[in-house]
Amino acid sequence: MEAILARIPFILTILATACGGMTIALWGGMGIWVFRDIHARSRDILAQLLATLLVIVLPVIGFMVYLMLRPRETLADTYERSLEQEALLQAIEEPEICPGCGQRVRGEYLFCPSCHTKLKRACPACNKPIHLRWALCPYCGVNVTPQVVEPVPSSSEQKPKPKKAEATAVEKAAE
Repeated sequence: MEAILARIPFILTILATACGGMTIALWGGMGIWVFRDIHARSRDILAQLLATLLVIVLPVIGFMVYLMLRPRETLADTYERSLEQEALLQAIEEPEICPGCGQRVRGEYLFCPSCHTKLKRACPACNKPIHLRWALCPYCGVNVTPQVVEPVPSSSEQKPKPKKAEATAVEKAAE
């Protein structure tokens, strides 16, 4: 029994050292975590410094206060949200594209300025641009016959030149 009582101070020293080490590790971990978290949520250096100092000086209470006051979104989340909003706005606007060359064109254009493809036609009654496939003018209500949109062939899709034998036969027939 005396041997066990003699070992109690040694065991308590080990337990106190382990608890102290865990407390210091937890305290340091909270400080590092708060610094990284506030750095991801704010560009303000003063806010980063104050939040980190609050947690280091008042470990548990400062950590709880920080969790209540920290910004809701990280900077990356804010940036992604702004990109999504911009993409949605661009999708709503739906820029028109020429079926012939693929260039962006304005909605009021009758012809593509790049490849001269007919995009729309003017209403015979009110002269406002209407789509070629529409059978009715939405502005004045006049019936119009729809037209088919045919893209302009690209340079690689042009008609092949006649062979030399065919060319000479055509020239002889013309004489």
